[in-house]
Amino acid sequence: MIRCKKCDGNNFVKAGFIKGEQRYRCKECGCQFVPTRQHGKDKTTKLWAVMLYVHGFSFRTIAKLFKVNVRSVYVWVKTFALENHIKPRPQAGAVVIELDEMWHFLGAKKTGLDMEGLLSQYPSTYRLGVWRERQ
Repeated sequence: MIRCKKCDGNNFVKAGFIKGEQRYRCKECGCQFVPTRQHGKDKTTKLWAVMLYVHGFSFRTIAKLFKVNVRSVYVWVKTFALENHIKPRPQAGAVVIELDEMWHFLGAKKTGLDMEGLLSQYPSTYRLGVWRERQ
């Protein structure tokens, strides 16, 4: 049985042809649709794309293999990751610090300060940064 794709109604009329297929117009919502037309790729194709990405293929290579847009492959991989994996939370007692900007700032200054290592995560019991003057 044919149903409207937008409102799921069954009150419609024929509305011509598109690419050789019968088109219908819903009397309830006015939506025009072709019931036999499929949009997008099937789930198997998307899972193959995700598997290839996990094994090191680039988005561009996967897109060429499946003859789709690179953005489509990106969305498939992102959707799969959001649906199937839990984002890890930082462990208790750890402090996460972004030091990229500080590194460039200190490298540009001519104050004679030296940074003893670039840390991105360390236990909160440690002191925040170890500084000493150059000799």
